[in-house]
Amino acid sequence: MSSIPATFSAFVAQKDGDAVVREVRQISVDNLGEGDAVIRVTWSCINYKDGLATLANGKVARIDPIIPGVDMAGEIAESGDSGLAVGTEVIAHGYDLGVAHHGGYTEYARVPSQWLVPLPDGLTAKQAMAVGTAGFTAALSVHALERHGLRPGTGPVLVTGATGGVGSVAVGILADRGYEVTASTGKSDAEGFLKALGATEIIGRDETSGPGKPLERERWAGAVDCVGTSTLPYILRTLRYGGAVAASGNTSGIGLETTVLPFILRGVALLGIDSVAMPIEERRAVWQRIAADLRPRGLDEIGSREVRLAELPAALDAVLAGANTGRTLVRL
Repeated sequence: MSSIPATFSAFVAQKDGDAVVREVRQISVDNLGEGDAVIRVTWSCINYKDGLATLANGKVARIDPIIPGVDMAGEIAESGDSGLAVGTEVIAHGYDLGVAHHGGYTEYARVPSQWLVPLPDGLTAKQAMAVGTAGFTAALSVHALERHGLRPGTGPVLVTGATGGVGSVAVGILADRGYEVTASTGKSDAEGFLKALGATEIIGRDETSGPGKPLERERWAGAVDCVGTSTLPYILRTLRYGGAVAASGNTSGIGLETTVLPFILRGVALLGIDSVAMPIEERRAVWQRIAADLRPRGLDEIGSREVRLAELPAALDAVLAGANTGRTLVRL
């Protein structure tokens, strides 16, 4: 006999004319969409994308109504074809979760079993959601930079949007691996937070954005950028010879106005980072590294802020406004 209750709580966003109604509702498994595995969700988290999924013009949600939440962690209630026993702790993120398939803001979720990652030894479900898609993207960024040749001692590494989800975890990972990390932020009160994560220098957002010469003084051995339009051109023209930037975000926009000079005169590289469609076996391997050598410093501090389902509207508005520092977790 199934242990899944007849109804349970979920946070639902549904269009109503030009607006979106965001509220906690009682639903059943039949409302959860397709999938062969059912997860009792214990933790989720908030990403910028989750906020966009609740906006009428957010251009993220592809189903209506939708349960947002691109990340979830919990335990298997019905295993489906996963090969994992009931009660096994798992992580799910990316693919269509919270976009075209109901996501993690629910006490129970139904997902395809091929999306599941067994929780690695050394991580709790809560810590996994402190990492979440944002931290997973940060880990992928560091992995890509090191694959390109970045090593501790080769020079300072710039992290932009450093108080956000990707940025804060990237600072922690890089610092713990011995890099000299410069953190860029628009928050004047974030120095203590970023220093605690391991940043050796804090610079303002205005220093890393705006127009400039096609090439400027060589400064960074590498960079992690999740800002985009206003910042990525600056990084490209200030990378050291042979350096690279791992680009994963567009919080300032999707445009890119630059020149070919950094590429053809300094041999720099622009590394695109995608965590959504990564094949499951590679995804599981990266999570094993996150629990080991890519584990970010200050993981518990990064995910120290918690909300419940009923508090999600205000928390989602905060992330859209860029008002958060670190990660906001959702306790189910």
